[in-house]
Amino acid sequence: MPLLLLLFALALPAQDFSHAFADSGGVKIHYASYGKPDAPLIVMVHGFPDFWYTWRDQMKALGDAGYRCVAMDTRGYNLSGQPEGVENYDMRLLIGDVIAVIRAQGREKAVVMAHDWGGAIAWQLALNVPQVVEKLVILNLPHPNGLSRELANNPEQQKASEYARRFQEPDSASKLTPAALAGWVKDPEARKLYVEAFSRSSLTGMMSYYQRNYPRPPYKAGTETRKLTMPVLLIHGLRDTALLSPALDGTWNWIDDLTLVTIPESGHFVQQDASLKVSRSVKMWLGRDK
Repeated sequence: MPLLLLLFALALPAQDFSHAFADSGGVKIHYASYGKPDAPLIVMVHGFPDFWYTWRDQMKALGDAGYRCVAMDTRGYNLSGQPEGVENYDMRLLIGDVIAVIRAQGREKAVVMAHDWGGAIAWQLALNVPQVVEKLVILNLPHPNGLSRELANNPEQQKASEYARRFQEPDSASKLTPAALAGWVKDPEARKLYVEAFSRSSLTGMMSYYQRNYPRPPYKAGTETRKLTMPVLLIHGLRDTALLSPALDGTWNWIDDLTLVTIPESGHFVQQDASLKVSRSVKMWLGRDK
């Protein structure tokens, strides 16, 4: 294990996570793992602004329930590669990073569990490479058709997405700091780890997700006609002020096997706001076929 990675791992409160890298077209993708190597695989993909550590509670809960949990740093974040150029954050490459992590575990497919930007990647992975997604768990990122419909027609969602339009400005990274990005983290000790992780990250890379992949006005309603056939669990904290709940309407029209769980008291970072509820819901849903 490289010295930097070893020191970082030892600095974390939970020292029973292991760390490794996958190669994705020459970009190193860092991931942490927990659980038996031969157990059913769950790959976890974080959003903005976040890193693999956001999944620590779910990794423990699901790992102890008999799953192999692998949480990745998406490119640009923390210990993963940070290529320069907005084109290096194209959705095709982000999808490839998840596939690279699945392959690094010696698997052909996995349960994919994702939040926010990770959710955007996971939706596109499931739509475009469905053979690698056994089941899909999405936290606080509506189906692409629902979100695009609300951006096109709902003034409240358009207002809620003003931050994204600011992030699409060329100089947006210069207005960010690691401390400000970690301001949402409620636990003081965890916030320190977030500031350290964001200090290692590429703020320009974070903004590239928005500049390359987020819709721009004039917004148009989505026209995705492919229907997902793998089981999908959608969890949404209803106090999310960036991704409003009306975008959930109609999701059942685009998925054959949908389970929708809403958590009224939770905000955008539902995996931390309602950690136990999320872990229990996922564990129960995954175990329904056993």
